[in-house]
Amino acid sequence: MTALRRGPALFLDRDGSLIEEVGYLSRLEQMRLLPRAAEAVRTANEAGMPVVVVSNQSGVARGLIDEDFVERSGAHLGELLESAGARLDAIYTCPHHPAGNAPYNIVCPCRKPAPGMIERACRDLALSADGAFMIGDKVSDVETGKGLGIVPLLVRTGFGRGSERELPADFARRGGRVFDDLAEAVDWAVGTQPVGGPQVLPNDS
Repeated sequence: MTALRRGPALFLDRDGSLIEEVGYLSRLEQMRLLPRAAEAVRTANEAGMPVVVVSNQSGVARGLIDEDFVERSGAHLGELLESAGARLDAIYTCPHHPAGNAPYNIVCPCRKPAPGMIERACRDLALSADGAFMIGDKVSDVETGKGLGIVPLLVRTGFGRGSERELPADFARRGGRVFDDLAEAVDWAVGTQPVGGPQVLPNDS
């Protein structure tokens, strides 16, 4: 028996990176994939790279949406991508914000830029943060997982053009790069991997 070794994970921000930024998304019909976003996810799928969405959803803490809607919006996102031949391996969300309403008004270790969602995904999916990529349109995105060996990639969609002017001093030292959109970022990330794609290893079972 053989098992396919997966490539390094792609951790993706949702709003402004994968779907259009609309403020606090509160209706499923507001959700629209950004141009070439499905293509980007499909490219990662074909390269054997796990794709995991990590998204702050403080609208829950602010009383604008509830956790049920967050679940439904995640399922809807998966359906939109699947209809375009792309798939997500998992979606992780954080509903907390310290200025929100109880019981969500906490300083949560999962709220980006804290690394909690990435750490949970690594445990759940047997991934390594070291060498993975974090792609988003905000400084809080590219700071997520700092110190874990994650390569930060900023996209100019959503709030990205403004964020580009506020990048931390060590962004480039951590391997950080800026791209026009998710498709460009994923193409570059895939291109950094060894020629021949994921390796096939013996399965001890």
